[in-house]
Amino acid sequence: MSHICLTYHIVWRTKCSKRSINEAHERDLFAYIFGICKEKKCTLYRVNAMQDHVHMCIEIHPTIALSDFMKALKQSTSSWMKEHKEMFPFFDSWGNGYAAFTYAVKDRPNVINYIRNQKEHHKTFDFREEYESLLIEFGLDPKTDKFLED
Repeated sequence: MSHICLTYHIVWRTKCSKRSINEAHERDLFAYIFGICKEKKCTLYRVNAMQDHVHMCIEIHPTIALSDFMKALKQSTSSWMKEHKEMFPFFDSWGNGYAAFTYAVKDRPNVINYIRNQKEHHKTFDFREEYESLLIEFGLDPKTDKFLED
């Protein structure tokens, strides 16, 4: 039996960073995301969103590739949000790609807390600043990154 423990901090955004995740119904979206994670035998520790992006702290089941999981998650949530246009009237689609960062188990509480406090955090920093700081933390160059382009 294999033993794998990878804590991911995953971020994805709406197409063109359009502010289309309605705060009044974000908990419905979170419940839907939780259901997908449970169905795929993943452990979702925390999910939170702003109007233009989503963060989650998760362990993905070792039988599922990260890219396959994110493709399924984005496709399914996109369809669901479009079916529920009354809750998300401005949602068109998700932006290209996603960002996934791995953390040690000992860092999981910090990642969960960071995601929990998104609303407060974004009173000071916009999404671009937040995302670029994550890239820098992981030794990546924000100037060459294409995640924020549609």
